[in-house]
Amino acid sequence: MTPALPDILRGNFLSLAVPAPPESQGEFMTGRIGVIALLSLLAAQEVERGHPARAWENDAIAAVLAEAAEVYGAQYADAADIVAADLSLETLDRANAALRRALIALHEAVEAARDLPRHRAIVALYGEMAEARRLDLPPLPAR
Repeated sequence: MTPALPDILRGNFLSLAVPAPPESQGEFMTGRIGVIALLSLLAAQEVERGHPARAWENDAIAAVLAEAAEVYGAQYADAADIVAADLSLETLDRANAALRRALIALHEAVEAARDLPRHRAIVALYGEMAEARRLDLPPLPAR
């Protein structure tokens, strides 16, 4: 399961709002606050980059599916027509999940057909998708 941004932020809130027992002070509390800070930093990056990355990714997957439909079947053209009704993160994610399932099915068909050029294009798309969703971790503090 990939936690959604609102779930992460609610978890951060609850972790800070509920007082910790006295025995969890010291190093444990320092570590806890560090994790909350890191999650908040990653959440901020997701807020900044998430919508454009998902919209681009949905369009890119739909283009690959539409282009492959003539060779691999109309079901891919149908899947390529999946569009987000609105631009909320939840709706974009729902469309993205359906598009990704179709892309995986297409990739399996492409591998079975030994269609190397299309396989390479799909693998390249996976790399571009990962780069678009990349979140940057802060450098580790010097010890």
